[in-house]
Amino acid sequence: MTPIVMAKDLLSLTRAAIASAFTSVTAGGSGDNTAVTGLTIDRQALGMPQSLVLHYIWSAVLAQAATLELKTQVIQDSADGSTWVTYVPPAPIAAPTAPGIVATGPTGGGTVRGVSRVNINLTAARRYVRFGFTPDMSAANTDTANVVTMAVLAGNDRLPTP
Repeated sequence: MTPIVMAKDLLSLTRAAIASAFTSVTAGGSGDNTAVTGLTIDRQALGMPQSLVLHYIWSAVLAQAATLELKTQVIQDSADGSTWVTYVPPAPIAAPTAPGIVATGPTGGGTVRGVSRVNINLTAARRYVRFGFTPDMSAANTDTANVVTMAVLAGNDRLPTP
């Protein structure tokens, strides 16, 4: 028999957390192809959610055909919030991959914005988790981008408290 979900509103089923600092990137310069270590998320404070969707929120000013790539996704977990190890989601679910190329400059260049997402199974993760990524721009010196990550957590064995 399939269980019936009594709470229908998203707020009662999920919690959101900022997962990285706002990161500014300049092609060929500051932040370009530089690893970003995400912020610590305390799953226990959020009701020990079993899954999350990591949203990469980005805006980029790109020359025509130039790209913004989000690569090298790293997932880490920790029991104490200070000793981190690489987290590998349990089988049979494959480890998630980074979004890849998320933006390409339009004809004549211009600003592009968007959200890219990655689903992550946390059933075997310890209390604390964090996520890392590397923004990489294909052009040199003129293109810029801003990237931040946000996690939407769900799958608690009990509904989270407001």
